[in-house]
Amino acid sequence: MPIVVNLDVIMAKRKMSLNELSEKVDITLSNLSILKTGKAKAVRFTTLEAICRALDCQPGDILEFVED
Repeated sequence: MPIVVNLDVIMAKRKMSLNELSEKVDITLSNLSILKTGKAKAVRFTTLEAICRALDCQPGDILEFVED
């Protein structure tokens, strides 16, 4: 897939666990895990906004386009 999710990289840089992020953005661990592993088919802008606020980052830090 040409869209790569770098959520785990940003979380590691911020030293934040999946549990902490889940609590801050009010998203279930399972949904956050699906996003983190790149298995999500879509992400809502409100979810992306909440994650960016919690991790103090930009959407481009989390999502990356990579040519096949």
